[in-house]
Amino acid sequence: MFFKGCPLRCQWCHNPESWKPLPEPGFRPSRCVRCGRCIEICPQNAVSLAETGPVTDPQKCTVCGECVTACAAGAREIIGRRTTAAEVMAEARKDVVFYDQSGGGVTFSGGEPLMQPEFLLALLETCRTEGIRTAVDTTCYATPEVIQRVAPVADLFLCDIKHMNRERHEEYTGVGNGRILENIAALARAAKEVIIRVPIVPGFNDDRANLEATARFVQGLKTVRRIDILPYNRGGLEKAGRLTGRIDLMQAQTPSDSTMNGIAEFLRGYGFEVKIGG
Repeated sequence: MFFKGCPLRCQWCHNPESWKPLPEPGFRPSRCVRCGRCIEICPQNAVSLAETGPVTDPQKCTVCGECVTACAAGAREIIGRRTTAAEVMAEARKDVVFYDQSGGGVTFSGGEPLMQPEFLLALLETCRTEGIRTAVDTTCYATPEVIQRVAPVADLFLCDIKHMNRERHEEYTGVGNGRILENIAALARAAKEVIIRVPIVPGFNDDRANLEATARFVQGLKTVRRIDILPYNRGGLEKAGRLTGRIDLMQAQTPSDSTMNGIAEFLRGYGFEVKIGG
């Protein structure tokens, strides 16, 4: 289950459509046939025609959805929707038979699910009551109070460590890493099962010094099950291009298999179980 809204602005983000907490318009230029229906039907006159095709003014757009309905080519969409805990649980229950067979459950991701703590808590508590295992996939950028409330009712935490240097972390994500590392340590002290996830972004955090600092930090966390290393994926660039508001992401090269295998072996040398990919 993907929550919308994130306090970080990671320059390599794979899900930039999750940054804003509210529904937003999306546009796929490759599908557009330039019929002009979106321009004609928009009640706010937010859509105009440029050389490259229809352009939506984010200052005028109210996300009413009229252009989405009118677009026969399926080029327009609204990303995100308002929903209730009951509606989310109805979806989660559809896969109970698979949870029972696999030992899995529901993962709450995003964006950042901890940005909506009351909603998340309602879902976690209902899942626990119904015997559905849960995982929270999080940046861990939240107040200690939110961590303390969520920790008792979630079964597993998937926690990102993007960089161990505070300045470098802030430069590439928009926030420092102090609160994040403190919250990860707090989860370990609370005896919560944790999987550490490290995105491997060439030129940002793949150097030996940072990998060694990450390994030493994780060695102090007694409840970490394993480390997942995730190769940089360029998919976020295409997604960013669909959004009305401009988002500029970095363009790095996807690390090679040999590079990922080398990082995995390096981390295994510290005694960790390491998985490539999430």
